[in-house]
Amino acid sequence: MFQPAVYRKRNAVVHEQRGFPAVRTAIARGAVRLLEASDRRRARKAPPPQIRDIRILLLHANGMGGTIRTVINLAGQLAATHDVEIVSVLREAEEPFFEIPEGVRISYLDDRLGDGPGGPLRRLLSSRPSRLIPKEEAASHRFTMWTDLLLVRYLRNQTSGVVIATRPGLNLVTARFAHPGAITIGQEHVGLSSHAQPVQALLKRRYPMLDALVALTKADLSDYRTALRRKPRVLTRIPNALPPLSGGPSTLTGKTVVAVGRLTRVKGFHKLLAAWEQVSATHPDWTLRIYGAGNQQDNLAAEIRDRGLRDSAFLMGPVSDVGAALQEASIFAMTSRHEGFPMTILEAMSKGLAIVSFDSPHGPREMLTDRHDALMVKPRTPENLAERLCEVIEDEELRRRLGQAALATARKYDGAVIGEQWEELLAKLLDTRRAAAAPDLGPEPGAAAAEQLRPEPVSGAGRSRPRTPAGPAASEL
Repeated sequence: MFQPAVYRKRNAVVHEQRGFPAVRTAIARGAVRLLEASDRRRARKAPPPQIRDIRILLLHANGMGGTIRTVINLAGQLAATHDVEIVSVLREAEEPFFEIPEGVRISYLDDRLGDGPGGPLRRLLSSRPSRLIPKEEAASHRFTMWTDLLLVRYLRNQTSGVVIATRPGLNLVTARFAHPGAITIGQEHVGLSSHAQPVQALLKRRYPMLDALVALTKADLSDYRTALRRKPRVLTRIPNALPPLSGGPSTLTGKTVVAVGRLTRVKGFHKLLAAWEQVSATHPDWTLRIYGAGNQQDNLAAEIRDRGLRDSAFLMGPVSDVGAALQEASIFAMTSRHEGFPMTILEAMSKGLAIVSFDSPHGPREMLTDRHDALMVKPRTPENLAERLCEVIEDEELRRRLGQAALATARKYDGAVIGEQWEELLAKLLDTRRAAAAPDLGPEPGAAAAEQLRPEPVSGAGRSRPRTPAGPAASEL
């Protein structure tokens, strides 16, 4: 197996690889043909399509982060009417960080806490990078040839039911290797432009092989509709649902501004601290709490020290009870450079907090309305952010008006509302699969004569996309 880097040049595919390119390409093409032949045989023998069993692929179910939390929440919603299992590619922590809903099972493909099965083969393949996940994918360093083997074996064994993948790399592998009897859904948690160009090129080739692609925002959906020349059977938008949180709405009396997220550069917490230096000088009785963990923790701690904010700005570490943390605050600050669909905003709205947010694409811009349920700020402008934070701190009537409007906005993302959208999608995919599997009984009486009288379609009309998209080029393996 191999993974050449692929570039487009005047409709030519150029492979950067060592050894014998022609031989390797021929082997890859042969493998593609064998896989396609196997799929045709498996499709003929596949059991009837069904949506009772749902398997959700997640990179690391025991970790912490927005995607993990939303996927676990989705699993809980679907478990009310389906048999749901979260399939974690990796196990790198003993127990899940987030509570697993009743009725949801978790299984692990690559348990990295112990030696596990596989012996020498596992050790060999685990030492080599993945050949299926493009190296430009953000989490590619966490995949290996061993996870490649485990993923493909798992997908080929799921002969029916639904497989939902939840990140680009998993979407790509699912699109290419899922058993033809399974209904496949790819879920995109970030915008298309957030992916590196080589990843985007693969998405455009592979995503049409999925039964459905689900985006979180209208802007993301529009981008994928434009970018994908061929479409999956269903291309739709279903936002994340509001997860259940402890406690009730905030009283908005606490002199606390809160921010929640991974401590990484993209979250913009250094911009928040720059703004807070100005806010704290005017309102020393207010405090800033930042919840989360990440590779910028030491840098942020140093910035707090250097700016003289040790008495008013605090890194609180990871939090499992987000509801309690939000309930103690009055204002929520969002400073990300870009966000797909920030659950922290949705959770803050459900607590009735006044929100001050950078006007970041795509999520915040779509979820929030300036001067209605939030104050929006030009991205990456700490001075403007400080000004808006001070405005909300000093105007209690504004703070409460924003909080009340935020509560109303949050109701649109209630679990029952979003769960119904997922059920409609699953039912539609099942009907489509059943129609595709129905035997061809031939034309109705008189259809042949009617066909002869039908005028010729204009150029490009009357053509339909094949039910099963053509397989990828050998260079995609």
